[in-house]
Amino acid sequence: MTKAVLGVLGGSGVYDLPGLSDVTEHVVTTPWGDPSDALRKGRLGDTEVVFLARHGRGHRHSPSDINYRANIDAMKRMGVSDLVALSACGSLKAELYPGLLVMVDQYVDRTHRRESSFFGAGCVAHVSMAHPVGPLLQGRLMQAAKDEDVPAVKGGTYICIEGPQFSSYAESQTYRGLGYDVIGMTGMPEAKLAREAEITFATVAMVTDFDCWHTEHDAVDVQAVIATVRENAANAARLIARLARDLPASHEPCPVKSDRALDGAIMTAPAMRDPALLARLDAVAGRVLG
Repeated sequence: MTKAVLGVLGGSGVYDLPGLSDVTEHVVTTPWGDPSDALRKGRLGDTEVVFLARHGRGHRHSPSDINYRANIDAMKRMGVSDLVALSACGSLKAELYPGLLVMVDQYVDRTHRRESSFFGAGCVAHVSMAHPVGPLLQGRLMQAAKDEDVPAVKGGTYICIEGPQFSSYAESQTYRGLGYDVIGMTGMPEAKLAREAEITFATVAMVTDFDCWHTEHDAVDVQAVIATVRENAANAARLIARLARDLPASHEPCPVKSDRALDGAIMTAPAMRDPALLARLDAVAGRVLG
């Protein structure tokens, strides 16, 4: 059985993880460049936890400028088996109010400036994204929220826009009409890359505002968002601490095979694979490439 190591990606307003003990910082070098910041490794209860501030401490990186491949590769190199992404989001539905946590299970990718795969010319792979969230991990997050009395709902679709600008009124209404639940700027390509790296993944969408569709909240103000983010951060810390406390010592095999996503996924014949690309894939695809 694989040891369970919990990874946490902290979003806007979440630049550290309170309660970590035995903390060490790791500057991880990846073939894809530098991650957003040093990774902080420690323990919550008996569970080993690796934390990374997605935007860097001090919020240095725009959503469009984050090196998502380096972040996920670094988590893989640190042994992370289960990864939780904390993401500040706008709500596209009246019942999803600021302060609520939404355990999303689907994503729509509307980004266009980001590298969204570790694979490419010289080693082509196609992984399934039909069910991008690990259901057992999502279920444990919901149980942790219930146990900690943190307001949360299970399920929802996260539309990821490029940013860094917030959406227009017409865009917001379009997304509402399509039935999406929350809107953010970082959920993709994180979910895609985690799947390629065979890391079980889940996003906790921390609702901060009603985007701009709401007649009584028709503009998104950064200062108001940050105020809600700070309130959400305390709940997120409790949620993660409880999740870590109750996480089994061994990684639970994922029902949607997120931890075996590369089985049968690589299309390029062995003799035609690019050695330089294979070297870059040592952490992400080492299990299937040998």
